[in-house]
Formats: sequence, C-alpha cells, structure tokens
Amino acid sequence: MTEISQNVIIVGVDGSEASTDALRWAARQAHLTGATLKVIRAWQLPPQYGFPVDYSDADFDEEARKQTQQAIAEVLGTDPQVHLVTEVIQSPPAPALIDASATADLLVVGSHGRGAFARMLLGSVSLHCVQHAICPVVVVRPRRPPT
Repeated sequence: MTEISQNVIIVGVDGSEASTDALRWAARQAHLTGATLKVIRAWQLPPQYGFPVDYSDADFDEEARKQTQQAIAEVLGTDPQVHLVTEVIQSPPAPALIDASATADLLVVGSHGRGAFARMLLGSVSLHCVQHAICPVVVVRPRRPPT
C-alpha cells in the first residue's frame, strides 16, 4: 500500500510468540482500516551482576533490528499490504510504548500467559500499557485450544 494514512496503529514486538500474535492482529487491523502500522521494538542491555561486562563487540541495536525484520517477514511476508514503519530503540518496553501511544490511534501488545493461573493475568508490559497508554489498547491473548 503506497498511500500513507494519518491513522496509526502501534504494535510492540519482542521476538516472542505472543508479540508475533499481536503483530498479526495489528497488521490485519491496519489493513482493514487503512492505518499505518508502526512496529516498535524496545531493547535493553543485559543486566550485570557484581562486575562489569564488556559488551564493546556486541551490537544489540542491530540484533534487535534483525529480529524485528524477521518477525515482520514471518507475519507479513515480503510484500506487506499495509504502510509499515519500524522503530528500534534502547529503552524499557513499557515506557517506550506508552510514549509512542501519544501519537497513535491504537496500541496493540501481546499477553505472556504461562500456565493455567498465569493465563488469567496480563504480563507486566501489557498491564502497564493498559493502565497508562494515551490511546486505546488491545491485548492479544494467545490462541490455545480449550483444555
């Protein structure tokens, strides 16, 4: 799609299955509504325990970009049917998505459920977004067969 929409749907991706489901949902919604799909990947340096670690030869930003492009290719293929924008930033994910929600019409995030009890709960990032985003939020639950 070549026309740029003024409506923006933001989706947070982190390489997980839950974020892939969120990307799939957001892409379909963007296609149906003619919105621009903005894919955001926020990353942080790994934690250090007790002594400094030399990360000088690691390119975390580039690795995050590659993983984001792989997720997009997996979900949308090589010819996305939506106007697509990507942003990879060094930041904790929840604040990055909250900041981005100020210029969005919709924010889409995945839910990380683990086990029967945890499936009833939202992940910390999705919960933070639901509580603090400036625009409406959709939390995409994983597709699981009934148990």
